[in-house]
Amino acid sequence: MKTKEAPLAPIALDSYRPLRDLVFESLKDAILTQTLPPGKRLLENELAESLGVSRTPVREAIRRLEQEGLVAMIPRKGAYVSGISLKDIQEVYEIRAALEMLALELAAKYITDEEIAELEHQVRQEEAMTEANRLNEIIFIDSSFHDLIYQYARNSRLTQFVEILQEQFKRFRFLPLGSGSRSHTALAEHEQMVEALRAHDSILAAKLAREHIANAQDALISALTANGLIGNDSIID
Repeated sequence: MKTKEAPLAPIALDSYRPLRDLVFESLKDAILTQTLPPGKRLLENELAESLGVSRTPVREAIRRLEQEGLVAMIPRKGAYVSGISLKDIQEVYEIRAALEMLALELAAKYITDEEIAELEHQVRQEEAMTEANRLNEIIFIDSSFHDLIYQYARNSRLTQFVEILQEQFKRFRFLPLGSGSRSHTALAEHEQMVEALRAHDSILAAKLAREHIANAQDALISALTANGLIGNDSIID
C-alpha cells in the first residue's frame, strides 16, 4: 500500500508556545506559500497526521484561517483554501503602489551614498540570479531590495503598514509567472529606481515606483490568465 506523502513538516513539540498557535502558523504559512494552493480541500485527519498533532488544534486553526479569509467553509463539502480573485490582486497592488511611491519619494530625500551602494549590490545579485533563471533567489533578492527602500525612507509608520500588506502580498509571490521576461524587466526597473534615488529626484522616484508596481500587477494577471487560473471573478471558484 502506497503511503500518502505528507505536504507539511511535523510541528516541533518542544516549543514553549501553545500548540494551537504553532499549528495555525504552520497552516497559514503553507497557504501563503502555495504549499496548500487555492482550492485545496483541508481534511483535518490528514493535516493532523502530517503535522504530528491531534485534530483539535487543526480544527481550531482552520476556524481562525476562515476568519482571516484564507479558508472557505462550503456547506456539505468542508473546508477549502480560499481562491484569489482578480479584485483581490487589484486591491493589494493599489495599496502597494501607494506605499511604494511614498517610500521612494522619502528615500530620495534621505538616502546616503552608502545606502545607494547597498542597493546597487542588491541589483547586481538580482542580475546574476536573473541570468541563471533562479526564481526563488530572484524573489528573495527582490524582497530584500524593496525592504531596504522602506528602511531608507526613515518612516516607522510606513514600515508598519508595509508589514501588514506583506502578509497579503506573500500569496501572490508564489503564483505561476510564466516566462522569465518579467524578471529581466523588473531588473531594469530596479536599476532606474536606483538612479533616481542617486539623483535625489523624489518626483521621478515616485513615478518609477508607480510604473513598477503597475507592470508587476499586469504581468501577474497576464500569466494567471494564460495559465487558465483567472476566470470572470476568481482563480478558484
